[in-house]
Amino acid sequence: MADETAEWDRTKDGGQQRVRLRHFSRSLPMLLLRAREAMMRHFRNSLRVHDITEQQWRILRALVTVPEIEVTELARATFLLGPSLSRILKDLETRQLIERHQDENDLRRSRIAISKSGLALIEKVSPQSEEIYAEITRAFGAERMRELQRLLEELEAVVSGLEDRRGPDEKGEM
Repeated sequence: MADETAEWDRTKDGGQQRVRLRHFSRSLPMLLLRAREAMMRHFRNSLRVHDITEQQWRILRALVTVPEIEVTELARATFLLGPSLSRILKDLETRQLIERHQDENDLRRSRIAISKSGLALIEKVSPQSEEIYAEITRAFGAERMRELQRLLEELEAVVSGLEDRRGPDEKGEM
């Protein structure tokens, strides 16, 4: 296992400065990214067979849980940036996997719903997706998987609470 910390001398304005960080491989953002990539490797081929990207699948999965949703709410739910979401929605609409209509209360906003074709695609991909989940769960253990999901949800809530207490100048990424 890699050393827990990394140290190096760094010259700043001609002087020496000691920088001490946890080892890059042990940083929580990197651990989470590596875990996500390991998971997604199992799902990508299945999605590719159905000519759908990870982001398109994420949108369709979100849409199947609601009758319809406003675009900015969908962006938040799927963690997609507005410009990317806009491009992906155009493609899904062209493929007739979603339906878009104006919001009755604010004509500047669109509401998105999954179409019958989108639902048919979900029904076609879902058995393979659930089998992949089952395989991963068997390998990792059902109880450990439930615990991991619980811990990740708890971590998200705690970190979100920390963000709420920080000022706008303190918010940033690591």
